[in-house]
Amino acid sequence: MTVLRILGRVSSINVRKVLWTCDEIGIDYVREDWGLGFSSTAQPTFLALNPNGLVPVVESEEGVLWESNTICRYLASKYGCEDLLPLSPWPRALVERWMDWQATDLNSAWRGAFLGLVRKDAAYAEPAVIAASTCDWNSKMEILEKQLSSGMPFVAGEEFTVADIVIGLSVNRWLKTPIERPRLRAVAAYFARVQERPAFRRGDYGALA
Repeated sequence: MTVLRILGRVSSINVRKVLWTCDEIGIDYVREDWGLGFSSTAQPTFLALNPNGLVPVVESEEGVLWESNTICRYLASKYGCEDLLPLSPWPRALVERWMDWQATDLNSAWRGAFLGLVRKDAAYAEPAVIAASTCDWNSKMEILEKQLSSGMPFVAGEEFTVADIVIGLSVNRWLKTPIERPRLRAVAAYFARVQERPAFRRGDYGALA
């Protein structure tokens, strides 16, 4: 079997999603640094793999795949990890709902604050842009707080799933970005549980925003 090849820098939250998923499952892989200070994703060789010029990209014996949440779902399904991604339609949909929310609503909310304050991107340097993004980001985290306040230990229910990989890393980013944030007790307790995962600790996935 071909060893999984992962293209992307560890500083990318989307790359870390895939790495953490691999570590939860126990998949051997090789990783290459691409993007933001490393090999350029604008190179024709990379664009031939992902025309969007974004990381991560994975290559397996089946072919090339991009979009981080899709990769996580693929890996959980390929290796039969029903604990991470259920087979039954309803519990699977509950997991995928939160993965899609992370990729759309939550990702959009943090863009201005994170890129302006952490990445120091001049396009997001205006205080008004950062303030609006911070407000939106916090409001999305309040949604997560409400979900977790129901008493469930993880976002989709009683068991840790791939939804907790993508949401857990997003919570880590929220906590590490220098913004004013509300005190969300359920989110804090949730992240404490997530950090206890052996795969999370081995990969040191909380080290970066």
